[in-house]
Amino acid sequence: MLTPNHSNAQVLVRDAEIEHISRQIAAPLFEAANLDGNFVEIHLVLDNQINAFVAKGQRIFLNTGLILAANTPLQLMSVIAHELGHIESGHIARTQEALRAANAQAIAAFILGAAVIAGGGDGGPAVILGGQQLAKRSILKYSRTQETAADLAAIRLLQNSGYSTRGLIEFLELINSQELLMKPEKNPYLNTHPNFPERISNLLNSTKESGDKTVSDLSDMNEAFSRMQAKIFGFVKSSSQVLRKYPESNTSIAARYARTVSYYNEGRLKDSLAEINSLLLSSPEDPYFLELQGQILLGYGKISESIIAYQKASDVLPNEPLMLGGLAAAQIASENPLLLKKAIANLKVALSRDQKYYEGWRQLAVAEGRLGNIGLSALASAEQHMISAEYANALRFSKQATRLLPRGSPGWIRAQDIENTIMILRTN
Repeated sequence: MLTPNHSNAQVLVRDAEIEHISRQIAAPLFEAANLDGNFVEIHLVLDNQINAFVAKGQRIFLNTGLILAANTPLQLMSVIAHELGHIESGHIARTQEALRAANAQAIAAFILGAAVIAGGGDGGPAVILGGQQLAKRSILKYSRTQETAADLAAIRLLQNSGYSTRGLIEFLELINSQELLMKPEKNPYLNTHPNFPERISNLLNSTKESGDKTVSDLSDMNEAFSRMQAKIFGFVKSSSQVLRKYPESNTSIAARYARTVSYYNEGRLKDSLAEINSLLLSSPEDPYFLELQGQILLGYGKISESIIAYQKASDVLPNEPLMLGGLAAAQIASENPLLLKKAIANLKVALSRDQKYYEGWRQLAVAEGRLGNIGLSALASAEQHMISAEYANALRFSKQATRLLPRGSPGWIRAQDIENTIMILRTN
């Protein structure tokens, strides 16, 4: 579990539950857009400002501030629909000239680097990279024509998915009301997605003409959405803010969840453990509660109990890479050679499912190193630094792996691949 990053540098964060809920909300849109959801990435950006954007490779970025600002899951779905509209309309391809003019390594670091909210390790930041706020988002500013096209695509995607279009209008009205209270340059969403009054008017006219073919307003996701918001709020806000919004007298699931995360961030491990245990009393098989319990127990130094909690979470969701990574972190902390081998096995499975799992590669490097497998440890470190676009370090570790691993072995070949990739990147 990380503490909130309040600097100007931005960082991606990972959380199994939030990623799962985001994808659940977005899944009908992927189908309506004829996109394979397995190839569309949704990233969570640790930033209190309201913003969302897309990048090359079908990547959607959602700020934590945007998720907290949305009043309903339908509003979040509508934002994702709009961003998919940019992807579907090919607007990203048209910004490649601007991308080439920006700092490519900084952009790659921002897109690929990630830290973990829950379940991913011993608490240290994985990456804090911002690419100078991604070149001030200038590369992502859309024209009026592109915004109109993305809005119309969003309406079509929502209607074809059987969902109300009113969430998009509601969200734009929410952002437009903020424009009256602040200078536009202070809110990146107002810069990258301009012309709000005109867009709202156009959307109202379009939906009036086409009709609001509502089948669902996504209210079946309200509970999951409130959990997601509570978890983020507990993570990014101060304890006083959390207790104002979720006082101890509030015993709802969302309130207890927010306090669990907040207490953990504040180092109040006993209080955090009490809150998560209360949640598990009513939902003993909830994998996300179990995952968070494992994280807290690990921070509390109760390693054996942490392993049990993580194992239960992984048994419920065996295909979730971040939970396997959390289990591996607890196993590594035990310093038991037998558990170190199990940790390596778990990490290899996790990384086979999520090759961009930065913290997983870092943990694998630690585990292999503790078993004396220095060549494999160096290879894992090379993979870790490749993800964050730290090519000098990646090259150094890949050369070390090449020297130490048997010539022609799979690890040796992979180390050679990394070296060759870096050489190509440096010549382009």
